[in-house]
Amino acid sequence: MTAWRPPFYRSALDLAPFWTRQSSLAASPAVDIAETDGGFEITVELPGMEEKNIEVKYADSVLTIKGEKEEKSEEQKKDYYLSERTYGSFKRSFRVPDGVDADKIEASFKNGVLTVTMPKSAEAHKAAKKITVKAA
Repeated sequence: MTAWRPPFYRSALDLAPFWTRQSSLAASPAVDIAETDGGFEITVELPGMEEKNIEVKYADSVLTIKGEKEEKSEEQKKDYYLSERTYGSFKRSFRVPDGVDADKIEASFKNGVLTVTMPKSAEAHKAAKKITVKAA
């Protein structure tokens, strides 16, 4: 028998050690997960990133969000030249609960926030059953 886990469960062992990550995106981005009557919504804060550098994939009941960011800056004055480059990447994966209509998963990106919507299937809506609690 398998222990029950909440949807999108991640254990502490899923996190990569801090010394294996790269500089500017060293920590995983902030993620909010919400369940509504119609489905699930994941929002990910990705300030300074562009949509072309973000990848969202769904396979085998796992949603994976990956991204990378590269910044370059140069400053040249009379007596010095400064050039800096930073690079960072992240990857987050979430087990998607049963009842999500995989064909209708959508992702949008606006003002540094990625929103992934995962509607529940018609069968998932039918599966809900209210159980009356009786006095003993």
